[in-house]
Amino acid sequence: MYKSKKPYFYGTGRRKSSVARVHLFQNGTGTITINGRDIDDYFGLDTLKLIVRQPLVTTGQLDKVDVVATVSGGGVTGQAGAIRHGISRALLLVSEDYRPALKAAGFLTRDPRMKERKKYGLKAARRAPQFSKR
Repeated sequence: MYKSKKPYFYGTGRRKSSVARVHLFQNGTGTITINGRDIDDYFGLDTLKLIVRQPLVTTGQLDKVDVVATVSGGGVTGQAGAIRHGISRALLLVSEDYRPALKAAGFLTRDPRMKERKKYGLKAARRAPQFSKR
């Protein structure tokens, strides 16, 4: 537990090229703040809000903790996955009893899928130039 003005638990989450730094404050009201904005303002889609809240729902901590996250890089889906990963890691520091539930749901595993690199002679990773026969 880190000590500042209020003690908090910290977790780093990653997904694609997004990195999230998550601060979990106990005895909260359930507010989730991302880059200084409320979760409803930051994410437009309900599915992304659902992804972020999944670890809190799984462990029953949804209305008991406050989450403050700073996320950078990637798109909105990758950022939501990174925040979920960071929240899961921070919850482990709260109580090790959450590990079986989070592990079974797959929230502790870092998703290794990344963008495939562009190859020479091609327009993208696999996209070849169009061939027309004459």
